[in-house]
Amino acid sequence: MPSEYVLENNLIKKLQNLGYQYVPELNSSDALLENLKEKLEQLNSTYFSDREWKQILNYLNSGEIFDRALKIRDRFVLHRDNSTQVHIIFFNPKDYLKNSFQVAHQIEQKGPQYLNRYDVTLLINGIPLVQIELKKPGVEMKEAFNQIIRYKKHTFSGTLFDFVELFIISNGVNTKYFVNNKTLKFYNTFYWTTEDNKKISNLMDFADVFLNPKFLAEYIYKFIVLAKGRRQLFALRPYQYYASRRILERVKTSNDFGYIWHTTGSGKTLTAFKTAQLLQEVPEVKKVLFVVDRRDLDIQTTDEFNKFSPGSVDATTHTGKLVEQLADSNKKLIVTTLQKLDKALKNPNHTKRFINLQNQKVVIIFDECHRSQFGATHAAIRRFFKRAQLFGFTGTPIFAQNAIDNKTTAQLFGKCLHKYIITNAIDDGNVLGFAVEYIGKYRE
Repeated sequence: MPSEYVLENNLIKKLQNLGYQYVPELNSSDALLENLKEKLEQLNSTYFSDREWKQILNYLNSGEIFDRALKIRDRFVLHRDNSTQVHIIFFNPKDYLKNSFQVAHQIEQKGPQYLNRYDVTLLINGIPLVQIELKKPGVEMKEAFNQIIRYKKHTFSGTLFDFVELFIISNGVNTKYFVNNKTLKFYNTFYWTTEDNKKISNLMDFADVFLNPKFLAEYIYKFIVLAKGRRQLFALRPYQYYASRRILERVKTSNDFGYIWHTTGSGKTLTAFKTAQLLQEVPEVKKVLFVVDRRDLDIQTTDEFNKFSPGSVDATTHTGKLVEQLADSNKKLIVTTLQKLDKALKNPNHTKRFINLQNQKVVIIFDECHRSQFGATHAAIRRFFKRAQLFGFTGTPIFAQNAIDNKTTAQLFGKCLHKYIITNAIDDGNVLGFAVEYIGKYRE
């Protein structure tokens, strides 16, 4: 049975084979800062004077994890010594492999009362973004989790480790990941899986998939949700990631429809929100509509969407507001109800205001698409938006045996793009299992 040290060294070798540069000399706060300067100079193809570098550090060195996550996805206006200004980037989102990927081992961090050495750290452009804590096989992963809690409490604060967005814990046999937030709970740690929901628990197998530099950079940049309302980070679970990717790929490569079958309680709102966000970045897409039934909007979706992006949902019952949003070329994401959309499409005075969308690429995502999607409204949407791509999310798709007016979910939306059903959720511990007790026959 390998020791923890052997496990660490085996992982480092694996990461080197994947394309990471191993930097054993990165073992202190000072070494981290020197390395950060060098990597940001490489990324921005420039050199920073001492005064310029101080500006950058002052900008970076403040705020909680949410603020820091925003900063490294943004650009910084650097006032140069020669009185010019230049935008400094901390991440290259256009070509992920143009970023630098490093792995460090046993970085030493001192707190007021504690000295900690962190097992394995992954840095992108000199910024520590992933911290890996390992235990030898047979040791409970909860121990690795508790170790990370101690790091955060005693030696993270005020260092570059305040930028860590993902934690990975493993005993070699089991491996889980979780996102950095103010409060961390063990039940919010997750296994990565294949697209058909098979767990990837072995550390080396996990590294091959999740820690591959291109995948990791894209996952951090695109699939960690920065929820402004909550000032929190959310890391998509694997089934949410695969669903979002499948819709994005379909929009980029075809005009076909599709639906996502994810069980009730699996976080469809977060998946749909992230998908809608990413679709806004596709140049050909002119509008993204996230459409819910009115009762769902009243109960849940308004709160949920506004937690991710305050003010993103117009919860009023007035159709006029929706018409304004459809007519506004600067408003790319709209969250509305099926009822308001139906009213807008039935009124010629409304439709003439957004008639330009009739032949544009519009993506419409329906939450709980098994409801209200089999009547005249669905036909009206398809009649008006001639180039629309329709996608549905449902926990209970309609099949031939329970068809409504002889129509099924597949007939309306086409192919099932991703499936995560109740048995997958029970297996993951995302929902409670069923308690079945046989009590014999009832007699009338």
